Amino acid sequence: MVWSVRLDDEEHETTHSSDETATTTCSGCGSAKIRHHSSRGERVCEECGLVLEDELVDSGPEWRAFNHQERQSKSRVGAPTTQTMHDKGLTTKIDWKDKDAYGRAISAKKRSRMHRLRKWQERIRTKDAGERNLQFALSEIDRMASALGVPRAVREVTSVIYRRALNEDLIRGRSIEGVATASLYAGCRQEGIPRSLEEVAGVSRVERIEISRTYRYISNELGLELLPVDPKQYVPRFSSKLELPQEVEAKASEIIEETADPLLSGRGPSGFAAAAIYAAALLCNEKRTQKEVADVAQVTEVTIRNRYQEQIEMLGLNEPLPSLSEQ
Repeated sequence: MVWSVRLDDEEHETTHSSDETATTTCSGCGSAKIRHHSSRGERVCEECGLVLEDELVDSGPEWRAFNHQERQSKSRVGAPTTQTMHDKGLTTKIDWKDKDAYGRAISAKKRSRMHRLRKWQERIRTKDAGERNLQFALSEIDRMASALGVPRAVREVTSVIYRRALNEDLIRGRSIEGVATASLYAGCRQEGIPRSLEEVAGVSRVERIEISRTYRYISNELGLELLPVDPKQYVPRFSSKLELPQEVEAKASEIIEETADPLLSGRGPSGFAAAAIYAAALLCNEKRTQKEVADVAQVTEVTIRNRYQEQIEMLGLNEPLPSLSEQ
């Protein structure tokens, strides 16, 4: 029965696609301006008005939704597959609430039975060491991604990178947390999400030096094409944390554009952006101390001073550096 349904579906899809191909041009005037009226179930030529097809079947849902919440509540299909779960979200999970469909507590006998079923279900979901490794790593990636506030797309890309590292046996001799954190940093780089290595290390359970070493290793082995980080990507987030106006943010981006080419090589992008924000704040009379800027960017005050001095010299601004007593 299942086989016949699949055949019918395939036949329907083939017929539908062939119909679309056959009606790309009007049979009356040869025009390619064909309009599909979904409400009337017709395909009509916009030039001569000829009805090319009618009584078309709408393959969409029979219900209507006017917002995302309505669409989710009325939908009768499950969530799409995701790379962020070790089983891609295809298996079921027994809830721990021990309540029935009406929210009432179940009996002690049923609770004991559900406990046994739940235990076996967890064992079935991770049948070998590779899946247990993947389950732990992906949960760690999800925890760190939540702490960093990165979008869902980064988690998906990070999960794919970790899966590739696991399949190519790059985790042997390295900690799962280290490879997971390095994959997250690589995922942020690939998606253009500005997160420094210090920020990623701050939410990880491994040292920065291990993350850096593992990141270089998996990037080379997997052939990841990662572009250099643009310091301007850090400016909006740092400015927001420092509560600086739009004027300072625009000035900092301008400073970076004018000084990045000769000065950025060999220097950290987050420290370079932080120094530009510090300089822009001084120029716009929105002073912030070097310590405040350094804490937000997670760099040292010495880095801020050195990059700031280089930038103002490059711009030809002979403004003296504020004394440390003012900081």
